[in-house]
Amino acid sequence: MTTASSEPRVYEGDGDHLMTVSQSSERITILPEAPKAEDPSGRIRILWGQQMLPDLLAGRYRAVVCGVNEVDNSHGMIAQLVEMTSTSQWTSKSVTSYAKMFSESVGIHAAHDREPYILKYDLDSLLILALLRPKDREYFTIADLSRGFQTVRNMLSGRRERLPVASVSFLSARSNRLVESEANPIEPSFEAVLSTMYEAGFRGDVYPAPTMWSLGSVGVYSSFPFPEGVTRMREGGH
Repeated sequence: MTTASSEPRVYEGDGDHLMTVSQSSERITILPEAPKAEDPSGRIRILWGQQMLPDLLAGRYRAVVCGVNEVDNSHGMIAQLVEMTSTSQWTSKSVTSYAKMFSESVGIHAAHDREPYILKYDLDSLLILALLRPKDREYFTIADLSRGFQTVRNMLSGRRERLPVASVSFLSARSNRLVESEANPIEPSFEAVLSTMYEAGFRGDVYPAPTMWSLGSVGVYSSFPFPEGVTRMREGGH
């Protein structure tokens, strides 16, 4: 007796047909990767299509990496977290006040230290590791991100109670923009951000900016480093 083969289905009934997206729909195209039995060097998982704030508030992570500045954080991820976490004693104003106090203290006692600094905001149920935006700048640079995530790596090393950890992508940010450099103040690619985090030793999860969810015509992967084929294609190979 033979069984008729059929295409794999996602939904029951006519769901697959009804959920067929148009070119104008907000969507992403995730490409499959070759299976691996083990990955000793670790990878960064990319949470395409997932909402970061609900995942954090639901307790899926013990720590999160984001940005903070000493001027105004009312529109940033950190403000939403401290205001919506029931165990938090912080507010968006006190978060900014602490960042300002820390920045002023560093300016007096450690003016020659390398920025950015990592500020810890303990919400009891969640630890925020916040990269402090360099003083008198309205943005982070890729170099800032590299130094910051090296510090984050050290703060997570051997600390199982701080894992699992997630991070914002730092792209399309309203409060703390990310640019390639002071000389070239344009937003970097998502690959450049992931590469910077990875080279610094970060192996947590990263949530892409929601503005990237409409790139359905561009195939994306669910982890980093990307397959070697991506580099070969860029170099003209197959």
